[in-house]
Amino acid sequence: MSSILKYSTIVFYSVTFVVLLWRSHRPVNSQISDKRGLMLLTWAAACILHALHLYPQTFTSQGLNLTFYNTVSLVLFIISTLVLVLSVNKKREFIGLFLLPIVVAGIALTILKPEIQVATSNARGLQFHIVFSLFSFSVLTISAIQSILLFNQERHLRKAEIDDMTRALPPLYDSEKFLFQTITIGFILLSIALITGFIFLENMFQQHIAHKTILSILAWVLFAILLWGRWKFGWRGQMAVRWTLGGFAFLILAYLGSKFVQEIVLHRVTDIPLS
Repeated sequence: MSSILKYSTIVFYSVTFVVLLWRSHRPVNSQISDKRGLMLLTWAAACILHALHLYPQTFTSQGLNLTFYNTVSLVLFIISTLVLVLSVNKKREFIGLFLLPIVVAGIALTILKPEIQVATSNARGLQFHIVFSLFSFSVLTISAIQSILLFNQERHLRKAEIDDMTRALPPLYDSEKFLFQTITIGFILLSIALITGFIFLENMFQQHIAHKTILSILAWVLFAILLWGRWKFGWRGQMAVRWTLGGFAFLILAYLGSKFVQEIVLHRVTDIPLS
Protein backbone atom coordinates (compact mmCIF):
# COMPACT_ATOMS: atom_id res chain seq x y z
CA MET A 1 0.00 0.00 0.00
CA SER A 2 2.85 2.37 0.86
CA SER A 3 4.47 1.83 -2.55
CA ILE A 4 1.18 2.51 -4.34
CA LEU A 5 0.81 5.78 -2.43
CA LYS A 6 4.37 6.79 -3.28
CA TYR A 7 3.97 6.07 -7.00
CA SER A 8 0.61 7.88 -7.03
CA THR A 9 2.20 10.88 -5.32
CA ILE A 10 4.94 10.99 -7.96
CA VAL A 11 2.33 10.86 -10.74
CA PHE A 12 0.30 13.77 -9.32
CA TYR A 13 3.39 15.89 -8.66
CA SER A 14 4.58 15.17 -12.21
CA VAL A 15 1.24 16.16 -13.73
CA THR A 16 1.31 19.36 -11.68
CA PHE A 17 4.81 20.15 -12.94
CA VAL A 18 3.81 19.57 -16.58
CA VAL A 19 0.78 21.88 -16.25
CA LEU A 20 2.92 24.47 -14.46
CA LEU A 21 5.59 24.27 -17.16
CA TRP A 22 2.94 24.72 -19.85
CA ARG A 23 1.52 27.74 -18.02
CA SER A 24 4.97 29.31 -17.71
CA HIS A 25 5.38 29.27 -21.51
CA ARG A 26 1.83 30.32 -22.28
CA PRO A 27 1.47 33.90 -23.59
CA VAL A 28 -0.04 36.07 -20.85
CA ASN A 29 -2.78 37.46 -23.12
CA SER A 30 -3.67 34.08 -24.58
CA GLN A 31 -7.37 33.33 -24.77
CA ILE A 32 -6.72 29.67 -23.96
CA SER A 33 -7.61 28.60 -20.42
CA ASP A 34 -4.54 28.78 -18.17
CA LYS A 35 -5.60 25.58 -16.30
CA ARG A 36 -4.64 27.12 -12.96
CA GLY A 37 -7.49 25.35 -11.22
CA LEU A 38 -6.31 21.98 -12.54
CA MET A 39 -2.77 22.72 -11.42
CA LEU A 40 -3.85 23.59 -7.86
CA LEU A 41 -6.13 20.52 -7.72
CA THR A 42 -3.44 18.03 -8.78
CA TRP A 43 -0.93 19.71 -6.46
CA ALA A 44 -3.35 19.40 -3.52
CA ALA A 45 -3.97 15.72 -4.36
CA ALA A 46 -0.21 15.12 -4.47
CA CYS A 47 0.25 16.73 -1.04
CA ILE A 48 -2.55 14.62 0.46
CA LEU A 49 -1.07 11.41 -0.95
CA HIS A 50 2.38 12.51 0.22
CA ALA A 51 1.03 12.98 3.76
CA LEU A 52 -0.73 9.61 3.74
CA HIS A 53 2.42 7.64 3.02
CA LEU A 54 4.67 9.81 5.21
CA TYR A 55 2.61 9.71 8.39
CA PRO A 56 2.93 6.01 9.35
CA GLN A 57 6.62 5.83 8.51
CA THR A 58 7.48 9.04 10.36
CA PHE A 59 5.34 8.85 13.50
CA THR A 60 6.08 5.41 14.93
CA SER A 61 5.28 3.92 18.34
CA GLN A 62 9.00 4.23 19.21
CA GLY A 63 9.16 7.93 18.31
CA LEU A 64 9.93 10.02 15.23
CA ASN A 65 11.64 8.17 12.37
CA LEU A 66 14.10 10.73 10.99
CA THR A 67 16.49 8.78 8.82
CA PHE A 68 18.07 10.77 5.98
CA TYR A 69 15.68 9.82 3.15
CA ASN A 70 12.61 10.08 5.36
CA THR A 71 13.72 13.50 6.64
CA VAL A 72 14.26 14.73 3.07
CA SER A 73 10.77 13.54 2.06
CA LEU A 74 9.21 15.13 5.16
CA VAL A 75 10.91 18.49 4.55
CA LEU A 76 9.89 18.44 0.89
CA PHE A 77 6.29 17.71 1.91
CA ILE A 78 6.26 20.72 4.26
CA ILE A 79 7.77 22.98 1.59
CA SER A 80 5.38 21.74 -1.10
CA THR A 81 2.34 22.25 1.13
CA LEU A 82 3.46 25.75 2.17
CA VAL A 83 4.01 26.80 -1.46
CA LEU A 84 0.60 25.38 -2.43
CA VAL A 85 -1.13 27.34 0.35
CA LEU A 86 0.73 30.51 -0.67
CA SER A 87 -0.28 29.96 -4.30
CA VAL A 88 -4.03 29.89 -3.70
CA ASN A 89 -4.38 33.68 -3.55
CA LYS A 90 -0.94 34.80 -4.74
CA LYS A 91 1.05 33.98 -7.89
CA ARG A 92 3.67 31.94 -6.05
CA GLU A 93 3.14 28.64 -7.88
CA PHE A 94 6.08 29.14 -10.23
CA ILE A 95 8.38 28.25 -7.32
CA GLY A 96 7.15 24.76 -8.20
CA LEU A 97 9.20 24.78 -11.41
CA PHE A 98 12.29 24.43 -9.22
CA LEU A 99 10.65 22.61 -6.31
CA LEU A 100 8.52 19.84 -7.81
CA PRO A 101 11.31 17.95 -9.64
CA ILE A 102 13.23 17.88 -6.35
CA VAL A 103 10.13 16.61 -4.53
CA VAL A 104 9.69 13.81 -7.06
CA ALA A 105 13.36 12.87 -6.75
CA GLY A 106 13.09 12.86 -2.94
CA ILE A 107 10.10 10.49 -3.00
CA ALA A 108 11.85 8.26 -5.55
CA LEU A 109 14.78 7.94 -3.15
CA THR A 110 12.48 6.65 -0.41
CA ILE A 111 11.35 3.92 -2.82
CA LEU A 112 14.93 2.89 -3.63
CA LYS A 113 16.35 3.11 -0.10
CA PRO A 114 16.53 0.10 2.26
CA GLU A 115 13.79 0.12 4.89
CA ILE A 116 15.69 1.41 7.93
CA GLN A 117 13.90 2.98 10.85
CA VAL A 118 15.49 4.89 13.70
CA ALA A 119 13.40 6.61 16.33
CA THR A 120 14.30 9.75 18.25
CA SER A 121 13.25 10.41 21.81
CA ASN A 122 9.56 10.75 22.62
CA ALA A 123 10.43 13.69 24.89
CA ARG A 124 7.99 16.48 24.08
CA GLY A 125 10.63 19.20 24.40
CA LEU A 126 12.94 17.54 21.87
CA GLN A 127 10.06 17.01 19.44
CA PHE A 128 9.10 20.68 19.89
CA HIS A 129 12.67 21.60 18.88
CA ILE A 130 12.54 19.27 15.86
CA VAL A 131 9.25 20.75 14.62
CA PHE A 132 10.68 24.27 14.65
CA SER A 133 13.85 23.00 12.96
CA LEU A 134 11.81 21.39 10.19
CA PHE A 135 9.69 24.46 9.57
CA SER A 136 12.58 26.93 9.74
CA PHE A 137 14.52 24.89 7.19
CA SER A 138 11.43 24.55 4.98
CA VAL A 139 10.62 28.27 4.97
CA LEU A 140 14.24 29.24 4.34
CA THR A 141 14.38 26.73 1.48
CA ILE A 142 11.47 28.62 -0.08
CA SER A 143 13.53 31.80 0.43
CA ALA A 144 16.47 30.23 -1.40
CA ILE A 145 14.30 29.17 -4.35
CA GLN A 146 12.61 32.59 -4.42
CA SER A 147 16.02 34.29 -4.46
CA ILE A 148 16.97 32.29 -7.58
CA LEU A 149 13.69 33.27 -9.26
CA LEU A 150 14.29 36.90 -8.26
CA PHE A 151 17.82 36.82 -9.67
CA ASN A 152 16.62 35.42 -13.01
CA GLN A 153 13.72 37.86 -13.16
CA GLU A 154 15.95 40.86 -12.45
CA ARG A 155 18.55 39.70 -15.01
CA HIS A 156 15.92 39.35 -17.76
CA LEU A 157 14.46 42.77 -16.95
CA ARG A 158 17.89 44.44 -17.05
CA LYS A 159 18.62 42.90 -20.44
CA ALA A 160 15.11 43.74 -21.66
CA GLU A 161 14.56 40.06 -22.40
CA ILE A 162 10.93 39.80 -21.32
CA ASP A 163 9.92 36.22 -22.00
CA ASP A 164 6.64 34.49 -21.11
CA MET A 165 8.05 33.22 -17.80
CA THR A 166 9.12 36.71 -16.72
CA ARG A 167 5.69 38.10 -17.61
CA ALA A 168 3.99 35.33 -15.62
CA LEU A 169 5.85 36.19 -12.42
CA PRO A 170 4.64 38.88 -10.00
CA PRO A 171 6.18 42.36 -10.31
CA LEU A 172 9.81 42.60 -9.19
CA TYR A 173 8.86 44.64 -6.12
CA ASP A 174 6.38 41.98 -4.99
CA SER A 175 8.89 39.18 -5.59
CA GLU A 176 11.51 40.97 -3.49
CA LYS A 177 8.99 41.75 -0.76
CA PHE A 178 7.96 38.09 -0.64
CA LEU A 179 11.62 37.03 -0.39
CA PHE A 180 12.22 39.13 2.71
CA GLN A 181 8.91 38.07 4.24
CA THR A 182 9.93 34.41 4.02
CA ILE A 183 13.45 35.19 5.29
CA THR A 184 12.00 37.04 8.29
CA ILE A 185 9.61 34.21 9.15
CA GLY A 186 12.31 31.58 8.62
CA PHE A 187 14.77 33.56 10.76
CA ILE A 188 12.27 33.75 13.62
CA LEU A 189 11.60 29.98 13.39
CA LEU A 190 15.33 29.26 13.24
CA SER A 191 15.87 31.41 16.33
CA ILE A 192 13.21 29.43 18.20
CA ALA A 193 14.73 26.15 16.97
CA LEU A 194 18.15 27.13 18.34
CA ILE A 195 16.72 28.38 21.64
CA THR A 196 14.68 25.21 22.17
CA GLY A 197 17.72 23.13 21.24
CA PHE A 198 19.78 24.77 23.98
CA ILE A 199 16.89 24.29 26.41
CA PHE A 200 15.87 20.71 25.67
CA LEU A 201 19.12 19.09 24.52
CA GLU A 202 21.59 18.28 27.27
CA ASN A 203 24.56 19.76 25.38
CA MET A 204 24.27 21.38 21.94
CA PHE A 205 28.05 21.24 21.60
CA GLN A 206 28.58 17.56 22.38
CA GLN A 207 30.85 15.86 19.88
CA HIS A 208 28.31 14.24 17.54
CA ILE A 209 26.18 17.38 17.05
CA ALA A 210 28.67 20.22 17.65
CA HIS A 211 29.16 20.77 13.90
CA LYS A 212 25.39 20.94 13.39
CA THR A 213 25.06 23.56 16.10
CA ILE A 214 27.96 25.67 14.78
CA LEU A 215 26.68 25.56 11.17
CA SER A 216 23.15 26.45 12.31
CA ILE A 217 24.49 29.42 14.28
CA LEU A 218 26.54 30.56 11.27
CA ALA A 219 23.40 30.39 9.11
CA TRP A 220 21.51 32.37 11.76
CA VAL A 221 24.26 35.04 11.77
CA LEU A 222 24.19 35.41 7.97
CA PHE A 223 20.40 35.79 7.88
CA ALA A 224 20.59 38.26 10.80
CA ILE A 225 23.16 40.36 8.91
CA LEU A 226 21.00 40.24 5.76
CA LEU A 227 17.90 41.44 7.61
CA TRP A 228 19.95 44.16 9.34
CA GLY A 229 21.42 45.24 5.99
CA ARG A 230 17.93 45.35 4.49
CA TRP A 231 16.67 47.52 7.36
CA LYS A 232 19.76 49.76 7.62
CA PHE A 233 21.00 50.05 4.03
CA GLY A 234 18.10 48.79 1.93
CA TRP A 235 19.99 45.76 0.60
CA ARG A 236 18.24 44.17 -2.35
CA GLY A 237 18.82 42.45 -5.67
CA GLN A 238 22.04 40.47 -6.08
CA MET A 239 23.23 41.43 -2.59
CA ALA A 240 20.12 39.83 -1.08
CA VAL A 241 20.46 36.76 -3.31
CA ARG A 242 24.09 36.16 -2.30
CA TRP A 243 23.41 36.43 1.44
CA THR A 244 20.29 34.28 1.18
CA LEU A 245 22.06 31.47 -0.68
CA GLY A 246 25.07 31.75 1.64
CA GLY A 247 22.90 31.34 4.74
CA PHE A 248 21.00 28.50 3.12
CA ALA A 249 24.26 26.71 2.24
CA PHE A 250 25.25 26.62 5.93
CA LEU A 251 21.73 25.53 6.85
CA ILE A 252 21.57 22.60 4.45
CA LEU A 253 24.98 21.42 5.67
CA ALA A 254 23.76 21.66 9.25
CA TYR A 255 20.39 19.99 8.73
CA LEU A 256 21.10 17.32 6.12
CA GLY A 257 24.85 17.26 5.50
CA SER A 258 25.84 15.30 8.59
CA LYS A 259 22.94 12.86 8.22
CA PHE A 260 24.03 12.22 4.63
CA VAL A 261 27.63 11.55 5.66
CA GLN A 262 26.64 9.38 8.63
CA GLU A 263 23.93 7.30 6.97
CA ILE A 264 24.76 7.25 3.26
CA VAL A 265 28.57 7.57 3.17
CA LEU A 266 29.58 5.90 6.44
CA HIS A 267 26.46 3.71 6.83
CA ARG A 268 26.09 4.70 10.45
CA VAL A 269 22.41 5.14 11.28
CA THR A 270 21.95 7.50 14.22
CA ASP A 271 19.12 9.12 16.12
CA ILE A 272 20.66 12.62 15.90
CA PRO A 273 17.93 15.25 15.63
CA LEU A 274 17.96 17.86 12.89
CA SER A 275 19.97 20.48 14.69
